[in-house]
Amino acid sequence: MDILKTAIDWTKAEMLSSSFFILFGATFLLASYGFWHLGKTDVARAYVIPASVAGGLLLIIGVGIFVQSYGRVTGFAQAYEADASAFLATEMQRAETVLRQYAIAVFRVIPMIVAACAVVLVFVDGPQWRGALVTTIAMMSVILPIGSNANARLQVYQSALEQATSAQDTD
Repeated sequence: MDILKTAIDWTKAEMLSSSFFILFGATFLLASYGFWHLGKTDVARAYVIPASVAGGLLLIIGVGIFVQSYGRVTGFAQAYEADASAFLATEMQRAETVLRQYAIAVFRVIPMIVAACAVVLVFVDGPQWRGALVTTIAMMSVILPIGSNANARLQVYQSALEQATSAQDTD
């Protein structure tokens, strides 16, 4: 039953993490609104659309993670009570899959996007391009630490699942 509490705690931490995506998404949208109303220069106006898009994407990510996690946390007890070994197997498989995805997306793709944007930023001169590239770097800079933290939490959760599985096998 301790693994059930661990699973629920991990999922609640994911829900908290999603709230940071929502917070930063709202911040990007507020910045876009500010650039739209207060921006007097071409450079300031160039940030309106990219900041809106980044804010919308971060909101979608945050709400998606929150809804998915909420649905999962409410079903954990039922799934565990129905079949504890199937619950552990399913959670182990999901943890392994997500860790592989993090290894690619968070630790390879996002840094490459930031590096590519930084390189292109040196060579472009138009305000629209600069606004889009700087906003992309800022959005990826938000996703990277949140994703890194989620990856670390998932590794701890996976080790708890492995311990629970090995304890269940010895019973």
